[in-house]
Amino acid sequence: MTLPKNNQETIRRRDSTGALRVAEEWNWTADHYPRRPGGAKEDSGSGSSAHGALISPTRSWKPFEQYAILRSSVRRGTVPACVVRISRQRFLRRAQVTERKLTLTDHESGKTLDLPVVAGTEGDPTLDISRLHSELGYFTYDPGYGATASCKSDITYIDGNEGILRYRGYPIEQLAENSSFLEVAYLLLYGELPTSDQFAAFDRDITYHTMVHEKVNNFISGFHYNAHPMAILSGVVGSMAAFYHDKLDVNDPEQRDLAAKRLIAKMPTIAAAAYRHYMGWPSAYPRNSLKYSERFLHMMFSVPAEDYEVNPVAAKALDLLFILHADHEQNASTSTVRLVGSTGANPYACTAAGIAALWGPAHGGANEAVLNMLNEIGSVDQVGKYVEKAKDKNDPFRLMGFGHRVYKNFDPRATIIRKACHEVLDDLGQADPLLDLAMELERIALEDDYFVERKLYPNVDFYSGIIYKALGIPTSMFTAMFAIGRTVGWVSQWLEQSATPHRIGRPRQVYTGAGERDYVPIERRN
Repeated sequence: MTLPKNNQETIRRRDSTGALRVAEEWNWTADHYPRRPGGAKEDSGSGSSAHGALISPTRSWKPFEQYAILRSSVRRGTVPACVVRISRQRFLRRAQVTERKLTLTDHESGKTLDLPVVAGTEGDPTLDISRLHSELGYFTYDPGYGATASCKSDITYIDGNEGILRYRGYPIEQLAENSSFLEVAYLLLYGELPTSDQFAAFDRDITYHTMVHEKVNNFISGFHYNAHPMAILSGVVGSMAAFYHDKLDVNDPEQRDLAAKRLIAKMPTIAAAAYRHYMGWPSAYPRNSLKYSERFLHMMFSVPAEDYEVNPVAAKALDLLFILHADHEQNASTSTVRLVGSTGANPYACTAAGIAALWGPAHGGANEAVLNMLNEIGSVDQVGKYVEKAKDKNDPFRLMGFGHRVYKNFDPRATIIRKACHEVLDDLGQADPLLDLAMELERIALEDDYFVERKLYPNVDFYSGIIYKALGIPTSMFTAMFAIGRTVGWVSQWLEQSATPHRIGRPRQVYTGAGERDYVPIERRN
């Protein structure tokens, strides 16, 4: 299978009379994603969209495999008349096995093995060790997978040393400044920023999938009155497979796309319902006239007794937080989604698993830990004392929300959200001792040589926790807020994996238990 040399191909198909007619003509021209002649599109209803839902998810196939799928789909007539954008250039921009090799020698056996070097578009080179066990009889040991690439992906790029975060090649700073969360969601899902028509269709699809089945609200009402929102979120999302059991074919690109949109659309609705259940408030339904973040705030805080007007500064800050949390490469929860997805599990089960992983305090619970730390410090006059405790290696107290495992220099997301944080505080003008304490802690951390020399700057969790606090969102909801934004990353990664041939995830272990021993009858045991 080869790409058309002349960048154009006409595919013919017989009509109902048996006559051979031109079915599709594909232009494989320069710019990232060329169009079909005329750029015609059609509204295919709520089950798919007018911007190429059937095509976009397949873009993660290897070049020739993806091209073969497109040709086959057009011949079968399964590709709708919508805008389709594919490029030969992007086909070939994949992680490639280079001519470089690293030779590994086992001096005990005298055997050697050439490990191919795999190079991506950017980032450190990676060794392909797939033949290590079969050739030399060794596995690798890498607790936490800190030096292991588990997949190839073209969604998010991070350079922790340089403080770089890019979605599909676009710097996070540019997206935060110019884009919206839904536009970033489209970018992560389909690989390119949408045109006006594509975004309008995508926005419409998300808006009209925000409602949940009424039995979902009944399900939520069955949880204990003070159940943690993440417990509700993981349970309800997993149960969605029971409501959409007829659309769970993970081998069908259209059904995958529909599931992704449903998850992005319904996650704020479910999270808001979990909060209202905790508060004992009646259900609030999504308002289609509002934008994504505005709609969520309305579902969270509106009450039947009076009108609720969304604060535009609050909505803008929330939209920005969703952008910054949308994806972060192969983190713990995303890797969980991929690992579960490798089994062929449905997308709702995969996302529920991601929610469970995110719930851990070392992952998505970090901003909640920031507020707990501030509560422990108590007041501004105690900040100096606790800063000294944090410097003492023998003291168990740790400052939460400072530094980052990935970013060794600075967290680019924190630089962006710091400005929004101060805007929210200034606009709301809240007199909250805890927020004053946080600002004093920030000031000291940015000036104290101990923190500056070690590059322990406030990270995105520090500022997001403060913003959520200022917006009146309870601490128990912080991780659920994280999950709303991260759902886009989870489903994007799941779509990429599902459209690519892959093996079931199966890590190895270093066994440290007892050696072989014989069974002893119970009457003879000491």
